Amino acid sequence: MPTDQQTSDNTPIPRATPAPARLGDATAVQGLPRAPAPAAASDVVRTTGLSQEGLERAARVAARLAPDAHARRHLHEETLRALDEAGFARHFVPGRWGGGSGTFRELLHATAVLAESCASAAWCGMLWAVHGRFAARLPLPAQRELWGEGPDTRIAAGLWPSSGRARNAHRGWLVEGRWPVVSGVHHAAWLLLVAPEDEPGPSRVFAVPRDAVAVRDTWDAAGLRATGSHHVTLTETFVPEHRSLPLPALLEAREDRDGARCHTAPAQLAGQLLMCAPALGAARAALRAWTRQVRPGLEARRHAPRRIGLARAGADIDAVELLLDAAAFRADSAPVTPGTVARNQRDAAVSAQRLADAVTSLTQDVTSPPDTLDEEFRRGWDDVRTVATHGALSLDAAAAAYAAALPAGERP
Repeated sequence: MPTDQQTSDNTPIPRATPAPARLGDATAVQGLPRAPAPAAASDVVRTTGLSQEGLERAARVAARLAPDAHARRHLHEETLRALDEAGFARHFVPGRWGGGSGTFRELLHATAVLAESCASAAWCGMLWAVHGRFAARLPLPAQRELWGEGPDTRIAAGLWPSSGRARNAHRGWLVEGRWPVVSGVHHAAWLLLVAPEDEPGPSRVFAVPRDAVAVRDTWDAAGLRATGSHHVTLTETFVPEHRSLPLPALLEAREDRDGARCHTAPAQLAGQLLMCAPALGAARAALRAWTRQVRPGLEARRHAPRRIGLARAGADIDAVELLLDAAAFRADSAPVTPGTVARNQRDAAVSAQRLADAVTSLTQDVTSPPDTLDEEFRRGWDDVRTVATHGALSLDAAAAAYAAALPAGERP
């Protein structure tokens, strides 16, 4: 999303843009109204725990501190406070605890706006929101521990297979293990950790206080450097039974006529598309930085390849926004079927790859190799590529799921 306003310290402020035309028939959901046009930056937040004023302030703060956060590999306290005030952690928290029970579409666009300033802050904010949605499936006593004093509790998660195990104990479990790539763990108050049972059965999810784990500094990637996605270790710790549930109960759709959509939808309906939001914002920022650097003399005949590259990359990024917005609309509104879930997974994986390709294409102009481009571009480029290589956004896996879920004769 373009920016044309700046603070006194030259921090860019996302501005509202005219809403694009409505999506065409190719993205309409059968039996439902067509998806509305993507929200403008000034109309991202409406009725949930997210605050428009807070989002705009968080974007300004994150932009100012992003270079230092990138260098130090962690987010600043001022950025963390701004994320809390914007309402990311509370976005999906149930209303009974003061949360927003918000929509996927609002979080998608708010995350992308923030990522234009700092993709690491956007990644952590998005995950804290998503993990609040997961934690809302814990029994009420556990929810009271998490949110009894307020809805802005930051929750990290280790949901990948671990070296851990869980043994049944009197009124609870004894849990231990090691979990890789736990984003935002240093700034979280609680963690959701997955471990297999000793007895045959599904893996389980356990909520443990942040102080119960040891963090090993392992995250030193080129992109999303300030997310602090380190490894965590839990020595054998008792977890009461009310702070645990089977992993399928966390991931699958849930029947609840009175429940908000965010609390009944399966995890894969929106999980991957929300992960693309930081890449969308980072791609916008990279394109903005590249355009700023090459703008002098851009009209010259010899710079025709640059103009074409600018047009193609900009169109690809805009197309991805439309694709993700339609997927978020389905996540909020469409009937939940295997085909709907697989289609959203497909669109998320394709979007991630298209964003990476769009930004990378700008580096292939022989007159502007990557090492001559400015820091903001390189940071955005690295952030986009890091998101695109995430295992959850594998195009092979998404394509296989989509093909398997498509009934014979159904329109692709």
